[in-house]
Amino acid sequence: MPSAPLLQPVAPAPPAIRLLGRTVDWTVIAIGAVMATMVFVNVVLHLFHRDLAWVTEFGELLMVWVTFLGGACAAQRGTHMTITEFIDKLDTRRRRWADLAVQSACLAMLGVLVRYGWSLVDANWGNQLTVLEWPMALQYMGMAVGCSLMALFVAWDVWQIARGVPRAARYPKAD
Repeated sequence: MPSAPLLQPVAPAPPAIRLLGRTVDWTVIAIGAVMATMVFVNVVLHLFHRDLAWVTEFGELLMVWVTFLGGACAAQRGTHMTITEFIDKLDTRRRRWADLAVQSACLAMLGVLVRYGWSLVDANWGNQLTVLEWPMALQYMGMAVGCSLMALFVAWDVWQIARGVPRAARYPKAD
């Protein structure tokens, strides 16, 4: 059996959620490519005793974005690190309730992070990044957007669990 394409969404979801997931995937890829290119160019410039001062600050901004968007990529696939020794020993019915409890707790924590993240964004439009002189809010927005996306993907998973969809159907393994 051929393996699934790299960017195929693994959880059965409505088209809007699948499209959003693909958009996040490609955004993470694009940010990674930009970061790698910037670092390479700056290293080459160092050979000629030159430097692009903005590369470090822009790289930090992109690192925040790629970190939280990467978390959203993992959330849409159910691939965040987990310890499952206890849950794997449960029967199907109890496993469903345990999955629901864990994902609900994650969703609650993401709710806190979303609220805190957006309040950081709101509070930092007046502060500027040192070299780029862009609003600091743009950097904090990576957390707010990423956690909002994670919350959406986890909420979809909670909905699926509540409907009785088993984990194997929610997150089929690519062979």
